[in-house]
Amino acid sequence: MEDVLIQKLLINYKLKKKYDYDKYHNERKLDKDFIEKNRERSKQYYQNHKEDRKLNYEKNRDLLQMKNLYGYYNRNDKLDLFKSKHKYKYDKLIDIGFIKQLDH
Repeated sequence: MEDVLIQKLLINYKLKKKYDYDKYHNERKLDKDFIEKNRERSKQYYQNHKEDRKLNYEKNRDLLQMKNLYGYYNRNDKLDLFKSKHKYKYDKLIDIGFIKQLDH
């Protein structure tokens, strides 16, 4: 009984997602009024949340710089140099789970 109910819910969910997708791509996306409202809403959201984005960046600046530095060394196949030069940053990236390594 419960499996039948779960299957029915999944089927209904998939149908709803398909309906919403089709409705957007066949009707709303082509509606000029909707496009203008959506653009205006997006601009307003951007203006209202500029400070939030700035604060979030400031809060995570060090972490972002560590990730970018790791990416640079990784792209240039110099991870051993990164491990030796930036031991603290390497250990921090392992601690947060950015770098998956079994032995460190």
